[in-house]
Amino acid sequence: MKYLEIPTPSYVLEEERLKHNLEILNSVQNISGAKVLLALKGYAFWRKFDLMRPYLSGCCTSGIYESMLAFEEFGGREIDKEICVFSPAYKDNEVEQLLPIITHIIFNSFDQWQKFHQKIETKNRQLKSLGLSCIEMGLRVNPLYSEVEPPIYNPCISGSRLGIVPSEFQKGVEKFGLEGISGLHFHTHCEQNADALERTLVHFEKHFSGYFPKIKWINFGGGHHITRSDYDVKKLIDIINHFKEKYQIRDIFLEPGEAVGWQSGFLIGEVLDIVYNQIPIAILDVSASAHMPDCLEMPYRPNIKRVSLINGEECVFEDKGVGVGQYTYRFGGPTCLAGDVIGDYSFETPLKIGDRILFEDMMHYTIVKNNTFNGVPLPNFGIISKDKFELLKSFNYSDYKNRN
Repeated sequence: MKYLEIPTPSYVLEEERLKHNLEILNSVQNISGAKVLLALKGYAFWRKFDLMRPYLSGCCTSGIYESMLAFEEFGGREIDKEICVFSPAYKDNEVEQLLPIITHIIFNSFDQWQKFHQKIETKNRQLKSLGLSCIEMGLRVNPLYSEVEPPIYNPCISGSRLGIVPSEFQKGVEKFGLEGISGLHFHTHCEQNADALERTLVHFEKHFSGYFPKIKWINFGGGHHITRSDYDVKKLIDIINHFKEKYQIRDIFLEPGEAVGWQSGFLIGEVLDIVYNQIPIAILDVSASAHMPDCLEMPYRPNIKRVSLINGEECVFEDKGVGVGQYTYRFGGPTCLAGDVIGDYSFETPLKIGDRILFEDMMHYTIVKNNTFNGVPLPNFGIISKDKFELLKSFNYSDYKNRN
């Protein structure tokens, strides 16, 4: 692969790596009977949804625009695909637009369910008259347990707005009952293994199992790092099978975002300049702030590869670690934010202006969060298939102007 021929900056999907992930996820579906949904909040590279459609059962979405994208580019009930939407709160006009699209809608409170259930029931009578499957309604619950760090990603911290806590759920049932509710949803994970799910289910069952006889499906949420090399897939399958058999649950949903796009592509940038302030600082056309804000939110230091032209040949160099190699550089972006720093990296040979830097694992939770701060151009979208690069989309001034 000629990396120096790829325009920078670009997000680049590696097709074979994506297929590898999809095959693992599909095997979980086939063996356990669970339905794996693509979480668009984490991975929305729709230009290649055609690669994913044969493997996954549908999409989970976070509101009207993601639901529209899922319907248009992945498909809905007409091709037997699920579109399962959750939002902390819906507007009236949003629900009106969601009704023709979704297969499942999950509410964050009893009051929201009560506000909209009549509209949904009216739509369901229409769907039923046409011989189509009805929209199923669910409630998101908070089992008061999560192992997620840092707190910004933990949906079960004290005072969280996400999910109905057990005491409030009981009050809601006493006031409204559960007639019309067919599912429960919890989301408590972030890039975790199956043992975290096992421990979470203890709390979920403790607080909510008394309601399971009225429930047909349960959504185990996202954050299951199923495609990571050390993930215990067998344990996950055993957990699902045991849970379904124990409670006679019809469907179990999983909605990983990062597991779909895990290690399936990179963000490539170019070294524009090298300045010095206590250490050498490489200025790139890639920005942590604009192009991969998760690096600053988490924060974390992404893994990289460096590509340099030596004697007419592309040479790939591995990062040796912070301060380990003979030559250490700080990577910074092109924005005016002083903290637009990606991290420190070292090599056994000097970095050169014009070198390319590949930031690994940048297909999930990067594209969906990027921005045009400072008017910095958005990266291109591309794909590597059979060792050939194809440019799928590039952005220009109008994309910046129309966002502001």
